[in-house]
Amino acid sequence: MSMPDAMPLPGVGEELKQAKEIEDAEKYSFMATVTKAPKKQIQFADDMQEFTKFPTKTGRRSLSRSISQSSTDSYSSAASYTDSSDDEVSPREKQQTNSKGSTNFCVKNIKQAEFGRREIEIAEQDMSALISLRKRAQGEKPLAGAKIVGCTHITAQTAVLIETLCALGAQCRWSACNIYSTQNEVAAALAEAGVAVFAWKGESEDDFWWCIDRCVNMDGWQANMILDDGGDLTHWVYKKYPNVFKKIRGIVEESVTGVHRLYQLSKAGKLCVPAMNVNDSVTKQKFDNLYCCRESILDGLKRTTDVMFGGKQVVVCGYGEVGKGCCAALKALGAIVYITEIDPICALQACMDGFRVVKLNEVIRQVDVVITCTGNKNVVTREHLDRMKNSCIVCNMGHSNTEIDVTSLRTPELTWERVRSQVDHVIWPDGKRVVLLAEGRLLNLSCSTVPTFVLSITATTQALALIELYNAPEGRYKQDVYLLPKKMDEYVASLHLPSFDAHLTELTDDQAKYLGLNKNGPFKPNYYRY
Repeated sequence: MSMPDAMPLPGVGEELKQAKEIEDAEKYSFMATVTKAPKKQIQFADDMQEFTKFPTKTGRRSLSRSISQSSTDSYSSAASYTDSSDDEVSPREKQQTNSKGSTNFCVKNIKQAEFGRREIEIAEQDMSALISLRKRAQGEKPLAGAKIVGCTHITAQTAVLIETLCALGAQCRWSACNIYSTQNEVAAALAEAGVAVFAWKGESEDDFWWCIDRCVNMDGWQANMILDDGGDLTHWVYKKYPNVFKKIRGIVEESVTGVHRLYQLSKAGKLCVPAMNVNDSVTKQKFDNLYCCRESILDGLKRTTDVMFGGKQVVVCGYGEVGKGCCAALKALGAIVYITEIDPICALQACMDGFRVVKLNEVIRQVDVVITCTGNKNVVTREHLDRMKNSCIVCNMGHSNTEIDVTSLRTPELTWERVRSQVDHVIWPDGKRVVLLAEGRLLNLSCSTVPTFVLSITATTQALALIELYNAPEGRYKQDVYLLPKKMDEYVASLHLPSFDAHLTELTDDQAKYLGLNKNGPFKPNYYRY
């Protein structure tokens, strides 16, 4: 039995009819407006295309020009677009003095120091463990006499570490390990506080090495400790200042890339100083690499591209700790995630976690995002880039910029279009474009920030490693690469537990005897995999 059509309420039918007539009239009026001026709209598009054409002449970027112009104006990095108009003047060409009359620094703008100090104070609030270490040890001054030359990311969190080292008695000279990650206002605050810092956001390659050299090469001051992130500083001192290198008492390295370089030196018999591999300590590997990247990968991608991950196809190259963190975050937002791996154990872990393990060539045409985190080189080649779909996002979460073959994109047939700070569209002759972030450099620290609390863990580990190497009796450490002692790893973790109001269970004497452990640790053997 068919149901009769619903009858409108009395008086409503006529109103609906009138409303429909008005709606139709507006729609046709709008359509007429649109169809009358297609030529004008097309002309506007042509104007935009002309506006975004790239100059072929190379040279230093003028920031007064449109930010849509090519980052290939200079094959080095572009400067930050958020700074003042005097950015056209290189910090190397400026004469700056802090309030104490010192000129022993080179930063973007020393006048930003007050703002940078507030940033550091905010970071200190979530780095209570490192501040606790500073308060406990500053009376003893365990780093008195230490002359530390450092090359790390220069952020508010790193500044807390640097000032902790100074409070423990060290003299510090610092440069940046990444040309994009420096927070200019923080560098200014450090310079104002008397730290010899040489760094600014958007350094060129030449600037990068000049800053490292200024840290090392100073009359009347010779480094005896190195804190490195990536191995560039260690490499520079080893190659350019071999006499300084031989007198170094210890090196602390926190990245996969830098540790790999140290092991190469050791294997070749050329490492003449003890070195501490902080990267493979549990407190760095699990927390900085896994948990930090699990949060910061999304932050970096969202800030730069506004991408929505639900349903997107993403390939993550490498399923180490960094890859695991990235994949967990992407999967949680509904992305379809593929993994590439060379290690069968990591590949099996990826399978058990619900990911498909593939070769990059098998999925390169269909994926929306490509993320590298292998620590290797030429993981994404020009051949891969040529085969990517239009608007594919390409970025790197490894320390070094070698994973994506960006150099192969610096060719005349490709057009580079700077659309945002650290975001380039690389355009092929057929109109296809690939979205390249941070020119293939470390995404999270180049394009966003990382969680302060996690950096507190890493910074505390670095500080303890420096104290250990500097104060170790002669003969404890030979000319080799060492892991951080397990006891120190556990101590770093224990310092951070109060932040969560966490309470550890203590072993009874009988339980400790049964397990063959000291009641105070270490609680796991060195071979234990957390």
